Amino acid sequence: MLRSFLVPFLTDPLEASFFARALIGGSLAAVLCACVGTWVVLRGMAFLGEALAHGILPGVALSVLLGFPPVAGAAASAAVMAVGVRTLTKRTRLSNDTAIGILFVGMLALGIAIVSRSGSFAVDVTAMLFGDVLAIGPAELLLIGAALVLAIAGLAFFHRGFTALAFDERKAHTLGLRPERASLALIGLVALAVIASYQAVGTLLVTALLLAPPAAASLTRKSVVGIMAFGSAIGVAAVVVGLYASWHLSIAAGPAIALAAVLSVAVAALVHPARLRGARARTSSASTAPAESVTSCPAHA
Repeated sequence: MLRSFLVPFLTDPLEASFFARALIGGSLAAVLCACVGTWVVLRGMAFLGEALAHGILPGVALSVLLGFPPVAGAAASAAVMAVGVRTLTKRTRLSNDTAIGILFVGMLALGIAIVSRSGSFAVDVTAMLFGDVLAIGPAELLLIGAALVLAIAGLAFFHRGFTALAFDERKAHTLGLRPERASLALIGLVALAVIASYQAVGTLLVTALLLAPPAAASLTRKSVVGIMAFGSAIGVAAVVVGLYASWHLSIAAGPAIALAAVLSVAVAALVHPARLRGARARTSSASTAPAESVTSCPAHA
């Protein structure tokens, strides 16, 4: 009886080619976001991730209106955000959070203003904010896959720099690990994850994949690599659960995936309540553990 229910429940959606592509593309995006998001969580950069996810809106909107690939516009907007944040914090007395907040609001407002000039304001904004994972095609799969390979290479190359930066920026300077370069590289990787993944869940909800799975994993794992691996598994599970929920309950796929990702944090907190109370201390130890080995390695980041 149970089998007669489960088999069609699991296999019927797979008969649609777009559903299978959504599973693959969403899973690739989840792994990409979890790997990059691990450092976002460990370094307390959640606001930057959200700001970049929203900040690409004007570039995407302008590209759509002018007939250019949306990814090109997203990349341009992310570059403006990254350069703008660094410029404001270096040349003024504004804090990092303040600079991010100013640019975040400005870019979001500019994006809405650009979209409002088109004749389909509501439809365009909905598509950009919430995405359409079921519309992922071969080109998007290739883009997300290439971004994942590039991100993993970047994370491996800058691992010691990121670790030292999270542990002690002054010590990173002493070790010759160029923390400013590592900080820019991390911003670039966050932008890469956002640009490649927004097609799956949109600019608004990509933050869920970027933050929730690594946050849930950080409640059960202590090492950076462990958080990345388990966070990736949680993210993929969120994609699978969200897509099947979308199919069988007739709800939007992007929000369903994001909701499943966020719920994973609640589940992890219920399973490990003591670790939830000590999350901040633990994530600090997760960063410091590998940092102790930085001194024995030649600087290359």
